[in-house]
Amino acid sequence: MKVTELSDLTFGITDLFTCNYLPEQQEKLLVATDQRLHNSQGYNWLMQQGFRRSGNQVYRPHCPNCQACQSIRVLVEEFKPSKSHKRLLKKGENFTVKTSKALRQSYYALYEHYINTIHRDGSMYPASPEQYQGFLSTEISEQRFVELWHNDKLISVAVTDELPDALSAVYTFYHPDYRQYGLGVLSILKQIETAKSLNKPYLYLGYQIDDCQKMNYKNRFFPHQRYINNHWQEVIR
Repeated sequence: MKVTELSDLTFGITDLFTCNYLPEQQEKLLVATDQRLHNSQGYNWLMQQGFRRSGNQVYRPHCPNCQACQSIRVLVEEFKPSKSHKRLLKKGENFTVKTSKALRQSYYALYEHYINTIHRDGSMYPASPEQYQGFLSTEISEQRFVELWHNDKLISVAVTDELPDALSAVYTFYHPDYRQYGLGVLSILKQIETAKSLNKPYLYLGYQIDDCQKMNYKNRFFPHQRYINNHWQEVIR
């Protein structure tokens, strides 16, 4: 049976907790608990409804007093890099792009160094192997890991879910010594290229939060769509 024909899907709702992005707000999540959705087709449908995943948990903000989080996805075929994107691509042209379909244990040292250096003030500090595996791996989707290498040194990994009609950028971690290369944004550009090579029309970037400065890199990829009031609305530069 198609997901859209299911009329008895079950979801859970979390208690209120302090928002990780807007500390003055209280956050609540709608969680897809129905096991019939925990597969590639179901996950694809949930993403189309503005959901996101962490590990095997697929969720969507369900906050009573705030609508700041808007799911955002790049229109891959129509995407045009900006001048700043072109400068980043030029700056990183000596990097080599490789892809893997497995979350390698060899990535962990880079992940740990990234979290423990750049995100010491965040909820993910300190990094641990259990957190690494539980957060980034999933059983509900195929995955691709877009690697950036500088000669024989791994400097960035973009964790990417592969859906029937899209890629989803889950998380990127990189070597702190290469921050000047804008590896977070550069990795998104490489994910867009990967999506285009796979004929995927969308690259999901997670949630755009206009009032959160550290999340505002996501709204610079045009054209894109935002999920607002249960509809995808296109935003053109």
